[in-house]
Amino acid sequence: MKIVFMGTPDFAKESLEAVYNSKNEVLAVVTNPDKPKGRGMKMIASPVKEFALEKNLKIYQPTKVRNNTEFIEEIKALNPDLLCVVAYGKILPKELLDIPRYGAINVHGSLLPEYRGAAPIQWAVLNGDKRTGITTMFMDIGMDTGDMILKEETEIGEDETTGELWDRLSKIGAKLLVKTIEKIEQAKEQIEQEEDKNKQEKTKSVANNNLKSNNCENMNNNLSEKNETTQNDYCKTNNEILEKVKKIVGAEKQGENYTLAPMIEKEMAKIDWNKKSKEIKNLVRGLNPIMGAYSFLDGKKIKFWKIDIMPIEELEKIFPEIKEYEGRMKKIEPGTIAFADNKKGIFIKTGDGFIKVLELQGENAKKMDYKNFLNGNKLQAGEIFE
Repeated sequence: MKIVFMGTPDFAKESLEAVYNSKNEVLAVVTNPDKPKGRGMKMIASPVKEFALEKNLKIYQPTKVRNNTEFIEEIKALNPDLLCVVAYGKILPKELLDIPRYGAINVHGSLLPEYRGAAPIQWAVLNGDKRTGITTMFMDIGMDTGDMILKEETEIGEDETTGELWDRLSKIGAKLLVKTIEKIEQAKEQIEQEEDKNKQEKTKSVANNNLKSNNCENMNNNLSEKNETTQNDYCKTNNEILEKVKKIVGAEKQGENYTLAPMIEKEMAKIDWNKKSKEIKNLVRGLNPIMGAYSFLDGKKIKFWKIDIMPIEELEKIFPEIKEYEGRMKKIEPGTIAFADNKKGIFIKTGDGFIKVLELQGENAKKMDYKNFLNGNKLQAGEIFE
């Protein structure tokens, strides 16, 4: 299959590499423009572009794809069989989706129709889901509403962060994309064989009918006219071909019961200590490594990168002395530091119990484990996070 690949982050790079290493031909790669990063604001290429440069692939980096006639015409000129889109980062117009003869396909990080939108992996972790997966689908003009092709499910670990799940799903998605392309290629071959057979049968029928007329001039004219008609019959539009492909590969339409996964907003990252320990833990691992959940202590911002739930029964095993005043421990204000011990850990009161802080980051500092943090920062029992 002749493929134009569209993608930007490392999640997409895994898929591009898998397609490149398969028997398919990557005609070109489309990725977002380079962005300034770091203190020096140096222009940094996307992981997809870096791979494309390494393999000497043709690269496009349009600032926009909508109302970009020049870009659309260049993709048309490539005459691709397929458009493969993985975390590209822009909504694609219908005129672009209609270019490839066998459709535009997408690798999506959820089990559709769950979590349509920009952040399906993050929301699965934030919501404490037990399982998720990858869906490949034919793209349409809606937001992740296209017909589904293949799915692969995987469990989400209790302590798994968005970053860890992201890496796992990128590899699952890459393999599933290649399988999806193989299914579409088989459909392509079947359609071409059927069309060739139909053309041969119709041409033979026309020739036989004209031979009976015993009129060479009439036969030639009639044959030419019939061949032209035959050609028009089988020069089907891409939409007609695509519908045949969908039927052959068994693509399924999505149901009406869907959920959305909008972009993650910065305001979400502030911890509400009145919430249950599990909710706070899901927030912390869901925002790791995107931005980090945070709270303020004495006006200073502290980010939390890894925490664990600590039932009071478990806390009693670490600090036996609290049995004497267990009732008071349950009543202390959420956000209060119950213990800060560089040997035993940092423990903070929540709406329904306690959490143990495993990894955190002070303001203008590097992330570190609680032991190293307490060596350089004084936290006192009784201090309260905002």
